[in-house]
Amino acid sequence: MSEIIRGIGAAPGIGYGPAYLLFPPSGPDLAEPAGTPADLERVQIAFREISADFQQRAADTTGTRAEILHMTAGLARDKGLINNVLQKIQSGVGATTAVGQATAEYMQMLSSLGGYMAERITDLKSVRDCVIAKLRGLPLPGLPEITTPGILVAVDLAPTQVAELDTEKVLGIVLEKSGATSHTAILAESMGIPTVVAVAERAKIKAGDNLLVRGREGKIYINPQPVAVQKTLAAATAQEKILTSLRGPGHTKDGCPVHLQLNIASAADAQRFAAADTEGIGLLRTEFMFLSRPQAPSYREQVEQFQEIFHAFSARPVTVRTLDVGADKPLPFLERPAEDNPALGQRGIRLSQAEPELFMQQLQAIGAAANEFTQVMAPLVSTVAEVEWFIEQAHAAGLHRVGIMVETPAAALNSRALLENLDFVSIGTNDLTQYVMAADRLNPQVNELNNPWQPPVLELVERTCQAGEITQTEIGVCGEAAGDPLLALVLVGMGVRVLSMAAAKIPAVRLALAQHTLAECQEIAQAVRQGISPEQARAAAAQAAKEIIS
Repeated sequence: MSEIIRGIGAAPGIGYGPAYLLFPPSGPDLAEPAGTPADLERVQIAFREISADFQQRAADTTGTRAEILHMTAGLARDKGLINNVLQKIQSGVGATTAVGQATAEYMQMLSSLGGYMAERITDLKSVRDCVIAKLRGLPLPGLPEITTPGILVAVDLAPTQVAELDTEKVLGIVLEKSGATSHTAILAESMGIPTVVAVAERAKIKAGDNLLVRGREGKIYINPQPVAVQKTLAAATAQEKILTSLRGPGHTKDGCPVHLQLNIASAADAQRFAAADTEGIGLLRTEFMFLSRPQAPSYREQVEQFQEIFHAFSARPVTVRTLDVGADKPLPFLERPAEDNPALGQRGIRLSQAEPELFMQQLQAIGAAANEFTQVMAPLVSTVAEVEWFIEQAHAAGLHRVGIMVETPAAALNSRALLENLDFVSIGTNDLTQYVMAADRLNPQVNELNNPWQPPVLELVERTCQAGEITQTEIGVCGEAAGDPLLALVLVGMGVRVLSMAAAKIPAVRLALAQHTLAECQEIAQAVRQGISPEQARAAAAQAAKEIIS
């Protein structure tokens, strides 16, 4: 008898096969003696070897996987963490216990920071488990041997483990923990592996159970009937044929252009997606050039990376977001005062103003590498004064197409004034939703609140679009909402003309747009206003779209 369990859809697609369970690695050696001077050297060697191992794996791959492996290697070199372990050994704590205690304290610190830093807890666990295994003389934690293509099931999965997966054998991932915006989910999506996270009933799955994973809906069917599996896979195959048959620039059924662009994080990503059927880069997350580095990249390094990206996407627009760091994404080489509430602290453009030398070097590097298709935008803007300052600095660096991110309620509410002198804006629905709903988007306890279908969020998106129509400013969306085909119709109906997302999501959005005229998108957007909850808003949009198609 088939059973359905649910989680959060983190990477779209359909996967079917037997379950392979990944059990947690062994912990500290509970029988080990007190720490000795010899343990001090053993621990330092173990951390060095594990860091070198991650670094080598990073060198053997590219794109987002390489970036995350580099970051994990950096964690294994963290002086504060290693010194804490050494101090515990000197006080008499055994080596593996000292590693466990020190990493637990470090994880608590990352958790208190929240946001991006909290997401690195999984990376740190991977370092801890590998170091402990090295000290105990055990094999490094690894994945189960997958003989027949199937579904990987685990409590959690480190990004470094995802990076090693064979996509021919791993047809889906089911995790009890993790989040939809974690490194693990980002990697799985970039690799095209259907993934469901936050599956509270994961323990119901037994090794060898046949699983049907629906990544977009967040559903897992345990031992489904063969007939149901065949129908689902046949429908998925037919859908894939339809999606791949439709190519070229995005547009509605009646020809209204809607530019479909990519969110990327590095020059390696740009090389990987250079040949993709996309109309450019709608979000280049430049912070990944800085995070996990012991010092800032030089001006020349930055120029070379930007040149590589712009060259890979020659004759297509590239939207560069300036440093989105600070507070919950602190730079290792930049000492800043601790903040009680990092998400509401000195981050984004606020940090750029507080650290003008760092910001101007980046802006000048962008300007030096730029071509006629380059445009630049600032994150977390809230005031007209910030807009005026950013425009002035961008023009001084030779950048003339300038925009901002709309991701604070203040920016949306005051969008008419903010958009007056801008060429474009991009609505970051991830941060906008968490600020509107006062719900941390990385906290699973408030997942229900953190939903871009929330009526107040959609109201602020529409308000921004109305301001764009008055000021003749191009409106885009680069948050997760852009990759939802149904929500994309709503956004276009409101006035959005640029949608930027992960590459895997573009075909479905392109198809949805091609099936509806602009007037029909406007009807769907009008229907959404009837909803007083995210569920009602989505249901109203789905019903309107169904009536139009039928």
